[in-house]
Amino acid sequence: MSGLTFVDVCSGAGGLALGLERAGFEPRLLLDEDDDACRTLRANRPHWNVLQADLLDFDPSEHPESRDVDLLSAGLPRVKSNATAARAESGSEERLLKAAVYLAHAIGPRALLVENVPTLAHSDRFRGFREFARAELEHLGYEFSWFVLNAADFGVPQDRKQGVLVAIKRHWFPSFQPPSPTVTHHVSVGEALVESMRSRGWKDADQWAAQASVVAPTLVGGSKNRGGADLGLAGTKRKWERLGVNAHSLGNEIPGSGFEWAPELGRDGMVRLTVDQTAVLQSFPEDWRITGRKTARYRQIGHASPPPVGEALGRAIARALRY
Repeated sequence: MSGLTFVDVCSGAGGLALGLERAGFEPRLLLDEDDDACRTLRANRPHWNVLQADLLDFDPSEHPESRDVDLLSAGLPRVKSNATAARAESGSEERLLKAAVYLAHAIGPRALLVENVPTLAHSDRFRGFREFARAELEHLGYEFSWFVLNAADFGVPQDRKQGVLVAIKRHWFPSFQPPSPTVTHHVSVGEALVESMRSRGWKDADQWAAQASVVAPTLVGGSKNRGGADLGLAGTKRKWERLGVNAHSLGNEIPGSGFEWAPELGRDGMVRLTVDQTAVLQSFPEDWRITGRKTARYRQIGHASPPPVGEALGRAIARALRY
């Protein structure tokens, strides 16, 4: 599969773009405003055309290579889905969502892919945005589908539900079907991380992995303006603790031979994950370099779209466009 092109905005650490590359798409331009994210993209794909800019300021007329591509993709920063989400409609996340839809006017892709929180696809809270997207996209000659995918169904060792909008020009849309799960067995945290947990001689690695027998809770990258590298809010931290993981901070190294795993003693007796291990849980390949300091690296990983989901979506869109 080759010859399809895309522009990716809010690219972050490149999870969605990597998945689309695997599905046969070639990027014309990738855009992100974050220094560390742009360095990550350039470190892994020096030949990619990476532009550091705010989506709200991006003018495709100044970048003709972005025009007339097959796909415009946007793995946008996740809108708030907790108690503060009622204010998201007027927040920066909502403006980015609308900007991605408006960008279809200027770029003219045959297909548009937007990925975000699952509630974006069905919650009354975001009905206004869905109506906005419907009006804009119908006017431009697209038909569209809203649906929810769980990354665990595509081999990602994480319970990560994603709300997805796929819009395709009417000529090709009847051939589009949302991707079906690619695995019948969900990969657990223990299965995903046991090899790395063994790598420094930790004697309890296999015992830990055996009880970490379910997929991980959703990774969250947090905000630039708040907090450090931890694994989420209180409820999420409790889920991690049931897996024998201290979720209050990330470790600097994998447990060594002298580490005593004693979860009955509380969080200090539990293992802490490293940033590299969270990248495994997001299904980045081992050789994908995430640049920056620890908190910045984890933020990129937590906000990323898992590459296997991007690949599945890319293949589904490619099949429709090639029909």
